[in-house]
Amino acid sequence: MSLAAPELLENLELLVRSRYGLVILDTLEEERVEELFKQIASKLQLHYYSWTRSRGLRRGMNATDPYVDEKTAQPVKEPADALRIVEREGTGIFHFAGLAAWFGDPVVERHVRDVATQFAQRRGALVVSGHENVRLPDSLRPHATILQLPPLRFEDYRLLLDRIVREQSTRMKVKVELSAEERVRLIQNLTGLTLVEAEKVINQLIIDDGCLRADDVELALEAKRKIVQQDGLLEYWPAEQGMADVAGLGGLKAWLAKRRNIVADPLRAAEFGLSFPKGVLLLGVPGCGKSLCARAVAHEWGVPLLKLDPANLYDKYVGDSEKNFKRAMQTAERLAPIVLWIDELEKAFAGGSNDEDGGVSRRVFGAFLSWLQDRRGDVFVVATSNDVAKLPPEFIRKGRFDEVFFVDLPGAGARRAIFTIHLRKRKQDASLFDLERLAGASEGFSGAEMEQAIVSGLYTAFSVKTALSTELLLAELAATRPLSRTMQERLDDLRNWASKRTVSAD
Repeated sequence: MSLAAPELLENLELLVRSRYGLVILDTLEEERVEELFKQIASKLQLHYYSWTRSRGLRRGMNATDPYVDEKTAQPVKEPADALRIVEREGTGIFHFAGLAAWFGDPVVERHVRDVATQFAQRRGALVVSGHENVRLPDSLRPHATILQLPPLRFEDYRLLLDRIVREQSTRMKVKVELSAEERVRLIQNLTGLTLVEAEKVINQLIIDDGCLRADDVELALEAKRKIVQQDGLLEYWPAEQGMADVAGLGGLKAWLAKRRNIVADPLRAAEFGLSFPKGVLLLGVPGCGKSLCARAVAHEWGVPLLKLDPANLYDKYVGDSEKNFKRAMQTAERLAPIVLWIDELEKAFAGGSNDEDGGVSRRVFGAFLSWLQDRRGDVFVVATSNDVAKLPPEFIRKGRFDEVFFVDLPGAGARRAIFTIHLRKRKQDASLFDLERLAGASEGFSGAEMEQAIVSGLYTAFSVKTALSTELLLAELAATRPLSRTMQERLDDLRNWASKRTVSAD
């Protein structure tokens, strides 16, 4: 069964029929390129050939098909020799995986040009696949078309899952104990993997116990974690806390809840005319739950949480910072659907408007703005900022984010909830505390400051060998000078600015 989107097959077939002699595909998925062009060769009744430097040149659809050589049955591994045979064979589709690494060789370059010119008159094409190493010599540019293989769709992974379940069912008894929502999440957790990687993961989950169940949904994420760890530019964060751990922020929670179903049922959402949400920018007072919200969104939506640390992007070598950013965003799009968390955005891109570092920050900032506007893939960005004065104004413009929320200090009800959450988190019975008095004494405190008061109170109680009490917490609160008092003027300015430009998160 084909896993290729019909429109992709049609477009590639049109290139071959239109006598595009040199087709270069920028992709990691060599096996997917093979599958696509085998189908095209079969439909157009052309021979299919494949070449790699390790295996040499073969003719046929299978790995056991014979080597192609004028005199012997030995593999033709040298690219120039293999290209001579392409010239001799005349017609057909020739897939040369990794050939771009030899484009700097004048002999290979000349052969590629001759082959591409030849296919302008004959049926077929030279297909070159590779990733990030395609540097076309000027002489080949007029003869080549360069394409990026689009990412696999949700439907492609669904078809793959169905096919593997059917195949494994012929060999063993297979139980599928997944609800409709769990099935969607399993497929989403496979997105970003190549077909080969996804097939291995599904087979492993089935063969392990002959069953696909809810536990397997999380196990499928392990493959994505490995991808992130290998790349080193993004950090994989466990999303262990949900919205129940976030006090207050009712407006933000309601906004996010409306968009959750798009993640749970992307096909129906697409039919309804809805696209995946772009993200939110959370501005506000430090310590009031902005970063916690990023983690909670990923938990509630059941998607991976990746954190972008801009310090990982910047490199001492010219051009490498921009390449690192591009690679990080490609990884994010490949692993979609995900939540991409960027903490304290102003520290990452405050230098985006100057050239103090030779223009590196400005170029990365520009690339980031372009990506926010035009990104592909289901990547929901949650960016936070504590100091709007340092934030380049381009971030505030509509289109970068779906909405800009202002997160203020918690009200009395939210403060009671915060005390309850953090007391329970530290194995304390919240019903034994006077939450009304604590909420009143903590007016003007951020959530982080209230949490620290509980931690300090626990240290005090432990040191004097007594239980934590309301009185101990009140003493800790009285000894604390919250940010709202030490930086009152700055917070007032922030509130005045946000009142006309943002939506309240409460």
